[in-house]
Amino acid sequence: MKEIVFHPIGVVHSPIGRHSEAPIQPQYSKFEGEIEIFPEFADGLKDLDGFSHITVVFNFHLSENYELLTYPYMDSEKRGVFATRSPWRPNAIGISTLRLLSVDGGRLKVRGLDILDGAPVLDIKPHIPGFAESDSEIRTGWLKNRPATTDGRKSSRDRKDNR
Repeated sequence: MKEIVFHPIGVVHSPIGRHSEAPIQPQYSKFEGEIEIFPEFADGLKDLDGFSHITVVFNFHLSENYELLTYPYMDSEKRGVFATRSPWRPNAIGISTLRLLSVDGGRLKVRGLDILDGAPVLDIKPHIPGFAESDSEIRTGWLKNRPATTDGRKSSRDRKDNR
């Protein structure tokens, strides 16, 4: 198969510097920061300011290597990496839905960051809830018996601690 190459359209400016400082998901985060879109892509932000949330596709730039079986957050049993939200993945691609606070030129002010500082941004899309599956059709696999919330806890593992 042909190699796939992506070029960043911007970079995340975040107060989060390490995996262990990151909330486990954006909905548990109060962190604010900015997404800087490179000048050659800034025209693509036209009309984005009318949306309250954006979905950001980014690269887990500090995640090296991966394991196909990993211990996910909130579990002591190894799971397949594709059944987890682990940042250590074969292609190191992350997706986060963030609150869009403002658009100022090529800078997006956002809240709910769970993305590390310096992460390359690959794409941005407006979040449109009506386009997702209905809640009645969603299954949560091995998480079905876990609590629905995490009380805002942070990820407790950096790569070296991922046993």
